[in-house]
Amino acid sequence: MGQKINPLGFRLGTTQGHHSIWFAQPKNYSEGLQEDQKIRNCIKNYIQKHMRIASGVEGIARIEIRKRIDLIQVIIYMGFPKLLLEGKTRRIEELQMNVQKELNCVNRKLNIAITRITNPYGHPNILAEFIAGQLKNRVSFRKAIKKAIELTEQADTKGIQVQIAGRIDGKEIARVEWIREGRVPLQTIRAKIDYCSYVVRTVYGVLGIQIWIFGE
Repeated sequence: MGQKINPLGFRLGTTQGHHSIWFAQPKNYSEGLQEDQKIRNCIKNYIQKHMRIASGVEGIARIEIRKRIDLIQVIIYMGFPKLLLEGKTRRIEELQMNVQKELNCVNRKLNIAITRITNPYGHPNILAEFIAGQLKNRVSFRKAIKKAIELTEQADTKGIQVQIAGRIDGKEIARVEWIREGRVPLQTIRAKIDYCSYVVRTVYGVLGIQIWIFGE
């Protein structure tokens, strides 16, 4: 009992695809993995630094990385790309320069593209950022989750489950609270479940947010 599995890894090859697509020799695999992590961190840090967003949501649903021998292609799926597209070419060039500097890739070209996603609040990463922003502003967790569920319902999803763990509302003892709305069939591999786990640092300590969304 209690053998947990990541819902995304569980569904690879049926309803989920890989977020990184490349091949490497076993001895070079760890380097490639660290490179992916650097690219993702660099992009997230850049967006956090340059986007003063009122709602506190960066709007990155996922970052896909495809590598060839002479090219690294990065596709950023964003819910609110106007944040980056205001000074479109300049911003993207600056982001590319930052990532290239971080990677120190001399003989490979880096190409960054931004794709807009419809229904941003149907994506768990964006929803988790929204809830995290609310919790940082000391909104009660139930209110934050209810608002998030309302936003998801507008995005035409079949079901959502949100779980928050830690010192919720600054209470002495850590606990786990969760709310489910609609259907979330976690055992069914064919069900298109999107999932994310997100860490939010509040004044009371670290809270963990997990979100499962059962989409179309």
